[in-house]
Amino acid sequence: MSSGTLAQSDVVSRAGLRRVLVTLCVTEITSWGVLYYAFPVLAGDISATTGWPTTAITAALSASQLIAALVGIPVGRWLDRRGPRGVMTAGSTLAVPALVAVATAQNLAWFLSAWLLVGVAMGAVLYPPAFAALTRWHGPDRVRALTILTLAAGLASTVFAPLTAALAAGLDWRATYLVLAGVLAAVTIPGHWFGLALPWPERPVAESRYEEADPRQVARSPVFVVLTVALSVAAFATFAVVINLVPLLAERGIGTATASVALGLGGAGQVLGRLGYSTLTRRTTVRARTALILLAMALTTALLGVLTSVAALIVAEILAGMARGVFTLLQATAVTDRWGARYYGQLTGLLSAPLTITMALAPFAGAALASLLGGYATTFLVLGAVTTAAALLSLATNPERNIS
Repeated sequence: MSSGTLAQSDVVSRAGLRRVLVTLCVTEITSWGVLYYAFPVLAGDISATTGWPTTAITAALSASQLIAALVGIPVGRWLDRRGPRGVMTAGSTLAVPALVAVATAQNLAWFLSAWLLVGVAMGAVLYPPAFAALTRWHGPDRVRALTILTLAAGLASTVFAPLTAALAAGLDWRATYLVLAGVLAAVTIPGHWFGLALPWPERPVAESRYEEADPRQVARSPVFVVLTVALSVAAFATFAVVINLVPLLAERGIGTATASVALGLGGAGQVLGRLGYSTLTRRTTVRARTALILLAMALTTALLGVLTSVAALIVAEILAGMARGVFTLLQATAVTDRWGARYYGQLTGLLSAPLTITMALAPFAGAALASLLGGYATTFLVLGAVTTAAALLSLATNPERNIS
């Protein structure tokens, strides 16, 4: 009886873990697609229809990301104690009326306020809580699970950008957002409530003195602060690259259609990069891995600033995409690689907040830097140098030096 029961329990457990992973893949694709990637498709229509400035409309999305960063801190503490089911269901439930408020906004202040509410929902449903869920449930197999999730979520723009454009071709932007809110409600609310119904495991047993450290002590340690700064600087630079790639290529005399292809191939590069992350983790130390990935980001950014031929620029963008793809997994495993999984939600919430803030500011800062420096090519060289500095900083992120 014992062995048969155990075997059956083990099968059920594996089935449950697969269900969680599939659920999060579907809900992350939908959440990212509706809450984030639909916006750039509709921004032009919103501005043209309402007369609101494009910069003000874009600022609303950036403001939502800032709110998401702040909300992620208490969400992380909740995740460590109670798990993702309640908070992710609440976030996806809140997202629906928030999007309805966006769709029905009659003035810019209303529009901005609605996006702040969307930001609260983002903080509860996007990557950090999903990462925390998989890290606790999948334990030693978390890198594989996180890789699958990020590979799937990378399809969000592939699915929802054309879907949003197709809807907008027959509807106005307000009706399009209402339809997307319905899609979000139908997929993510039941998905999070029923798909994440597994019991939340107890905190993992500490396997070293670093994992036993109080999370408040870790958060104040020089290692955590330096790691946060290094990853935030790198995130700022790489996100500025993504947003300003098309203007850079235009500066090189490359048309919008070709530039869009290059940007899309960069997305394909992200998938390729993530596929190799498990091998990289087996063959490198955490400190070497972090520095290597940041240096790869720095080098490919600088190459984009130096190269001039179309073919070379496209190859460089594919390589840059590969580095960006691995960087997402580097962020997802930064805490567990150094301090274990005991306080993953809380520490990742603290780590993710400044990263999200710098990513929100990057589009404006990158364009402003290009204006100040007289062109995008020089800007990309500066961003490459900044990322190199982040890579050097990352060499000081070994917890052995600071946690006792």
